[in-house]
This record gives sequence, C-alpha cells and structure tokens, in this order.
Amino acid sequence: MASAVLKVAVAGLSRCSALTLMRAHSTTAPIPGSLWKLGRLNHIAIAVPDMEKATALYRDVLGATVSDKVPLPEHGVYTVFVELGNTKLELLHPLGEKSPIAGFLQKNKSGGMHHICIEVDDIKAAIVDLKAKNIRTLSAEPRIGAHGKPVMFLHPKDCDGVLVELEEA
Repeated sequence: MASAVLKVAVAGLSRCSALTLMRAHSTTAPIPGSLWKLGRLNHIAIAVPDMEKATALYRDVLGATVSDKVPLPEHGVYTVFVELGNTKLELLHPLGEKSPIAGFLQKNKSGGMHHICIEVDDIKAAIVDLKAKNIRTLSAEPRIGAHGKPVMFLHPKDCDGVLVELEEA
C-alpha cells in the first residue's frame, strides 16, 4: 500500500523531487543499483542583505549559537552558521562584485532562502548517477564547500525551482 501511495506522489514531481522523495523513503539502503545514498539535511542557506543584522537576530533575539563570519572567496560569499538542534542555517552575504549572492539580492532585496544542502555518502557516484538521469549540475566538478568537504549544486530547473547543494558526509 505504501508503495502505491509513493508511486502516486512521485508521478507529478520533477525528476529531482521524485528521486529525493524515493530516497527519503529508503531508510536502509540506496536505490537498487545505486552506488550512493542520500543522507540528512545539512543546512538551509539564506541570502541576507545585512549580515550583522541577520546574525544579531539569530544570536541576540532568538538565542541561537552562531559562528564567526567566514569569507569564502572561491564561492564569492561570507558565511555565518546558525546552530539548530537538528540542522543549521547558513547565512550568506556577497563577497566581491561577481558574487552569485549579489545577483540573488538584486532580485530579492530583503534576502530569502537561497538553497538547501543535503548530505550524500559518495558525491562522485551521486554526480555520475544524477547526470545519467538528466539532472544538470552547476559546475563540471565538485568544489570544496564551507565545511571543507566536496559540494555540488544541482540546477534548480531540474529540482522544482530549488537550488540543491549536495555535500559529501
């Protein structure tokens, strides 16, 4: 019965969402024939026009533990991580004129959700598998992300309008 419900739920979704939903219901092993497994939600990234104001909101008003502001010039961003009980928020602010976050903030002046990050156990296998399923990536190869681990972004047009970052666990 659950399998039939899952098939109906998956029928109306994009390829990326369908794969994510099917993997979310797979609790013990990868999809048969797959060499990788989707893991937990690592963080939700929020683009902010004022990093100090956003940091103060989470630290001083909401009482969260926040990291120091860290520049990531290779990604064109400053980051601050907000620790939550079950995941993190990543506050993003532009670093440099070619920052992808600067473009996002030009379209969304107050900021907003930028991407979600989901862990995978083998990022190279995940990329090969997803490309074979016509899921586009935003770069040819993984890059090192804010946690010092390989990351890859999936094209939002293939993921129901959501920019999805995969991070090797």
